[in-house]
Amino acid sequence: MNKYIVCTSINEQTEAILAYDSMPDWKLVVVGDKKTPKNYKLKNGIYISPEDQMNISSELSELIGWNCIQRRNFGLLYAFNLGADIVCTVDDDNIPLPNWGNNLLINNEVNIKEFQIGNEAFDPIGATSYKQIWHRGFPLELISKRDYTDYKYVKVVPDIQADFWNGDPDIDALCRLEHGPSCNFSDTEFPFTSNKISPFNSQNTILSRKIAYDYFLYPHIGRMDDIWAAFYVISKGYRVVYNKATVFQQRNEHNLIEDMKKEYLGYENNLALVKSLYKNPENITNFLPEKSIAAWNLYRNLLK
Repeated sequence: MNKYIVCTSINEQTEAILAYDSMPDWKLVVVGDKKTPKNYKLKNGIYISPEDQMNISSELSELIGWNCIQRRNFGLLYAFNLGADIVCTVDDDNIPLPNWGNNLLINNEVNIKEFQIGNEAFDPIGATSYKQIWHRGFPLELISKRDYTDYKYVKVVPDIQADFWNGDPDIDALCRLEHGPSCNFSDTEFPFTSNKISPFNSQNTILSRKIAYDYFLYPHIGRMDDIWAAFYVISKGYRVVYNKATVFQQRNEHNLIEDMKKEYLGYENNLALVKSLYKNPENITNFLPEKSIAAWNLYRNLLK
């Protein structure tokens, strides 16, 4: 099985990058940006410089723009075009724990708990013991309506495995400003899935090759790039399973007010988008700027 790890970075090699670069059964691909050190090198992995990306597609590069995490799309494109069977997309501040990569559920039938949610969306963090916080991108209007009492066990073949993160979890700026949590999720609470659309991120998530054509990190929509990608692929019928924490997030420095501004599009539109996707997954384009749609279409055309 060809297994790739894809990451973006504007930093010197972090502790996380050094760890991923030393994994014998995985191939690391790091996508550079204008701010990435010019002498960036990996011992075993592949570094895709800004010049390399321009050579892959100057048009896609222009449509995505520089100095943004959506440059990661070049890494996904590169890995899938090299024949990756699975790709794990990670952040360079997510340090792998000893169990990272050891419990792959992708493409295997598993019997797991499926939460039966009566509302429009499922919040995976609320299904754990940390019920006071919520996943980034979960519609704010539904926070007080979360209910996890109804569930059943089902057999599923996951297309996406969204592993959790100890330390600083993936919550939105409002939640982080209010709670500032540090988490240590219990392994016994995982894995699980849901019958509804739910958010998952691109910081410690394993993707099957089957979703390559439909999974794209949309540029020009702030911090909703991976969240709306998640909403879309789930609405298309791909199955996501949430699994135990396999990284410790030692979060890079963030300005939470700036994060909140970049999330505001989601605060306003997440619930409306989810409702619209239940009617037709292609309604996603009604919520995206034209430049995002053009980049997505070109990305699809570049996939082999």
